[in-house]
Amino acid sequence: MPKRILQGSVVSHANDKTVTVLVERRITHPVLKKTIRKSKKYRAHDAANQFKTGDVVRIRECAPISKTKRWEVVIDA
Repeated sequence: MPKRILQGSVVSHANDKTVTVLVERRITHPVLKKTIRKSKKYRAHDAANQFKTGDVVRIRECAPISKTKRWEVVIDA
């Protein structure tokens, strides 16, 4: 099964090996036909603690790492 990959910006890196990523989506409202923005925060695993607040990162689904972490930061080489 393919893993989902999302892109967002880091809004917090206060915890060890964890970043909070804000992912924003644009959708068209079914009745109003107006484009609206929906956002959601994901907690992602950052093993090297290399990402700071404001960085744009890509995150990928993974097996549960802790109670709240089900995503990991993808490091593009």
